[in-house]
This record gives sequence, structure tokens and C-alpha cells, in this order.
Amino acid sequence: MTTHQQLADVLRPVKHVLLDFDGPVCSVFAGLPAPEVARRLREGLLATGEQAPAGAKDESDPLALLRLLSDARPDLTESTDAALAVLETEAVRVGRPTPGGESVLRACARSGRTVSVVSNNAGTAIETYLSEHGLNGYVAGVFGRVPGDPSSMKPNPRLLLEAMEAAGTKPEHCIFIGDAARDVEAGEAAGVPTIGYANKPGKDAKLAAAGAVAIVGSMESIAEALA
Repeated sequence: MTTHQQLADVLRPVKHVLLDFDGPVCSVFAGLPAPEVARRLREGLLATGEQAPAGAKDESDPLALLRLLSDARPDLTESTDAALAVLETEAVRVGRPTPGGESVLRACARSGRTVSVVSNNAGTAIETYLSEHGLNGYVAGVFGRVPGDPSSMKPNPRLLLEAMEAAGTKPEHCIFIGDAARDVEAGEAAGVPTIGYANKPGKDAKLAAAGAVAIVGSMESIAEALA
């Protein structure tokens, strides 16, 4: 793991923090598990008389299921995405806040840094969570996947690029904080270094292999380094 001093050195030139949502801010599916969300998404599709495409039955990741359904049935993409957004909003209401996630937002505010949330989750779900936890005032912008366009999700850098454009900032003034290799890949494609949040065993190696410039085991350590 990266030392406190190394982390502080990485963060020193940063003016704008790009922050992933599921993982660094909260565990979206802690209360309403991802496999249950995927099951309900499939059942909703079947209820309309549609056939689930090959592979859909065994997919337990709702975001991966959205990609699969969109690839197999582009005509169902918008309705499936909208249905998932409703389920994600339900999930965040019983999601589990990540220890230190709120501290990072507050530390950014205290140190004069701005924050954009950049996530594959639905923007409406993210905004619901931030509002209900009194955190929306700490976030300059929310950039969830583009409704009806799963291709906008990371590792595509599109959302990061849109967040930086909206904030009027450049990659060299930013850092991205994410918990998956696809986050690091999206950051690299956007020209932004990524701090990897290794919240599960084995993630540190995957994040390092993807090219994360720093790796932490807790969000609190980032909050302390920002200070």
C-alpha cells in the first residue's frame, strides 16, 4: 500500500477530484444485493413478453447485464436502463456508506478542492444518495452513465472527460479515485492518474497491474492526506 507521504505527494498538485461512487462513497448493493437487482431486471423484461438473451440468466452483475442486453437487443436498451436506474435508486436508499468516503468529500472542501462524482451507476441514484445523506453541497457535478447508452460506462473515458470539461479543468490538475481496474483504464485514457481503493482482498494487485499511481486500503487515508 502507498505510504501517507507518497499519497500526500500525489495529491498536492490536485485541484479537482474525480470520485467513483460505488465503493469509494458507498456500497450501493449492500442492502439490496446485486444478484437480486439483476434478477428483478430480468423478470421485468420477461414480464413484458421479451426473451432474455443467451447468458442473461447467469449474469449476477446488473451493470454487466445491462451491457449484455443492450448488445443483444439494442431496441430494449432505453427501457432496460431506465428500469435499472429505478432499482439502483432503491438500492442506494439501503446502501452502506463507505467509511471515510464522506471524510474525503469534507477534506476536499476544506482544502479548496472541487469534486465530481463519475460513475457507471445511474446519475439519479447518485443524486438521491448524496441528497439523502446531506452531501450534495460537497459535489460540483454528478456524471453517471449516459441514460440509454451503456457504452458510456468506464473503461470508456467519456464521463471523466465530460466531468473535467464541466469543471473547466485539465487532466494535470485532477486525480481519479476508483476501486476497479476499469477505473484506472478510464483514467489513463482520459490522461488522469488514478488512486486505487483496494476495498477487497486481491484488489491491490489488480489495481497495481492496471497502473494505479497509488493504492490505499481505506478512504480515510485519502482524507488524511488531503488535509
